[in-house]
Amino acid sequence: MAATILAQVRAAMKSSVQVGYHIVVLVLSAGIALSLPAIARRFLAYWARVEHDQTSLLVLEVVVAILLIGSANAIRLIIRDRALAKMAVGAGLVSFYPSHDPRARSRIKQLKEKQGTGRTIMAIGSSGYGTLTDQVGDLSSVLERCTGARVLLVNPYSQEARARIEAIADPDYTMERFQDEVWRSIDLLKRLKAIGKSVRLKLYAEPPLVKLVILGDYLWLQHYHPDLNIRAMPEYVLRHNLKDHGLYTFYYHYFVQRWGSRDIPEYDLDTDELVYRGPQGREDRRVPFGPEEAADRVGVPGPSTQLGRRGQDLIVHPQPT
Repeated sequence: MAATILAQVRAAMKSSVQVGYHIVVLVLSAGIALSLPAIARRFLAYWARVEHDQTSLLVLEVVVAILLIGSANAIRLIIRDRALAKMAVGAGLVSFYPSHDPRARSRIKQLKEKQGTGRTIMAIGSSGYGTLTDQVGDLSSVLERCTGARVLLVNPYSQEARARIEAIADPDYTMERFQDEVWRSIDLLKRLKAIGKSVRLKLYAEPPLVKLVILGDYLWLQHYHPDLNIRAMPEYVLRHNLKDHGLYTFYYHYFVQRWGSRDIPEYDLDTDELVYRGPQGREDRRVPFGPEEAADRVGVPGPSTQLGRRGQDLIVHPQPT
């Protein structure tokens, strides 16, 4: 209820600003038109005083030259910026956030809430902790309003995941912590499925390349640097256009191909198993999810249970991924 009222207030303020802008333009236009005769008379009087004064004429010429040079440069920059804006629109780029300062994070969260409400979320990430689970994550509140989710995360027991954690070189961010974050994301998706949302999860073994979130006609994109925190990377917002030649279409097909790959197993949220499918989409085999050395054990508590029991005695230093 409060969110609806706030949205209505924002819409009313936006309309008021637009109306006020048009009123200001009309008032300025009328003021300039009415003041033109007085300006002309003053200019003619000034010119009569300085037309025989060489110093005043020289100063006037310098000022006019500076104004002409500045105007020419401004026009050139405007033309260049319009060309760049046209290319950005053609590519589908609508926003760019070079940094994630508190103000930018607040704006990003508001936009994702607006774009993701009532839609199926499609996302590719690493552990999913900074995106899905963390209370200040990008999608923590969006998931409550979505109809479903398709999520691709890194298998925390793969060798590629271990190599990425070692590359980050953060002593507080260990492999066990990364595995715990993945289990927290899995637990969240289980809760969403339990309340009736259509939720599916797949786990890939390759090093993460991009953090990608599709919310309807908008796509949010970040690049995973091998050695840097994802929070330090810029974030791009792409929008789908009717011509289907923008970057949105490219990355959307990238997600579809990744999701449809037979090499990426689906995680069964009911049985905690990895499901591999054959060429026709039929189930081929199931593998218990967990460390390789525990894959064949039966009745051994999963890492989520073990880490959950230890979590009360640990100080969490999450590395958003």
